[in-house]
Amino acid sequence: MSSDSGPNEQSASNQKSNFRPAWRSTVAWCILLLVVAGGLAIDLSTKAWSFNSVADHPVHIDRTAIIENASYQPIPPHDSVVLIPGRILNLHLVLNSGAVFGIGAHRRTFFIIFTVIAVCICLWIFARWMSERSTMAHIGIGLVLAGALGNLYDRLAFGRVRDFLHMLPDRHLPFGWSWPGGNSELFPWVFNIADVMLLAGMCLLLIHIHLTDRAEKRAKQNLNEDAGHAG
Repeated sequence: MSSDSGPNEQSASNQKSNFRPAWRSTVAWCILLLVVAGGLAIDLSTKAWSFNSVADHPVHIDRTAIIENASYQPIPPHDSVVLIPGRILNLHLVLNSGAVFGIGAHRRTFFIIFTVIAVCICLWIFARWMSERSTMAHIGIGLVLAGALGNLYDRLAFGRVRDFLHMLPDRHLPFGWSWPGGNSELFPWVFNIADVMLLAGMCLLLIHIHLTDRAEKRAKQNLNEDAGHAG
């Protein structure tokens, strides 16, 4: 019985031997940590600036009062500040007790536990499943981690997440339609930079998965064609 393997088996073996996980790469760790640190710095600094500048006076958040009283509202009535003219993006302060775009309100403990677990899973995926060459995936995971940690910090430090970006303000759904709950605004949710990073990171990961799958299918097709020619 011959011990020689076929071309497909040899190629698969070569791909496995050439795979070097990201946790062994200094460059991969540097990219991840730089994205996380930079994203966190941008998120927390923009939250602090907006809650100090948008309203008539800086907003002081009493963490104990927020946790003990769900109706506590330290943000005074204030006019939105135009950030991008043309009714594109305004600054408006909101304390969010839910997740991204206000989903799952008043479940602080659940989201803290969920975020800690999600961060651990992201680090495990990065370390074990990502190649050292998967730069797009490293950036995507870094953005997801930065967004998750930014909102986790708010939940731990303030009891709620500080949101301040309102997209497409004063625009309403057509035909008298409204969202569940009765809000008729086209985009009624107020969000922050952490939310943007979470969505951007997930988009990069989906693109990475799509490109990786397409490359693997192309490689298998080429191997099958080479095997057919060799036969």
